[in-house]
Amino acid sequence: MKKKITLIVFAILAICTLNVKAQEVEEKASPFTAGADFYSNYVWRGSVLGTGPAFQPSVKFNTGGLTIGVWGSFDAAGYAEADPYISYAFSNGLSIGVTDYYYPRAGGSFMSDSTNAVEINLGYTIGGLSLSANYIVNEASVAASAGEDKYFQAAYAFKNFSLTVGAGDGWHTSDGKFNVCNIALGTGKVIKITDSFSVPVSGQVVFNPEKNQMFMVVGFSL
Repeated sequence: MKKKITLIVFAILAICTLNVKAQEVEEKASPFTAGADFYSNYVWRGSVLGTGPAFQPSVKFNTGGLTIGVWGSFDAAGYAEADPYISYAFSNGLSIGVTDYYYPRAGGSFMSDSTNAVEINLGYTIGGLSLSANYIVNEASVAASAGEDKYFQAAYAFKNFSLTVGAGDGWHTSDGKFNVCNIALGTGKVIKITDSFSVPVSGQVVFNPEKNQMFMVVGFSL
């Protein structure tokens, strides 16, 4: 009887162990992820958007090279942005995607021509070098896009810092004409809180020569 009870106990423990491991594998293999960034302010392509600290959540689905998600930025002053996107990354470093810039508190309804600015994104990454070309396909009065807005960017990640240079027209510049609007120097580090929990911290100094403005941005990710 004792042997039978011992065997039953071992069997239950084995089943429980296998179940836990299966759950861990399932969780690790889940294509759905969520994250949140907190920044001192929101600077996008050389221009500050909103007022004060920004909370930037994201939810995405990833399988293979395909990613579908929504990224947003919100602050206490009332700025709100929620951007659905879809992209595909090829094994050779090339990527293509579409981003829908949507501002729910600016007026207008979701997926309307005046509220949503739709952008085609092309990217290429090799080593520490990343290149991108972006093109807005529509005019949206609420989103403030002129239509045919363009933005090109080159960035290089060195060992301890990164350098970014971007130029655009349309809603990227004060007069709508093509100009360099984003020069950024960034760095980051990982702060270890416990043996199993660390927080990535990043910072940038951003200069916009077209508007003659400089910004500093510091934040962390969860």
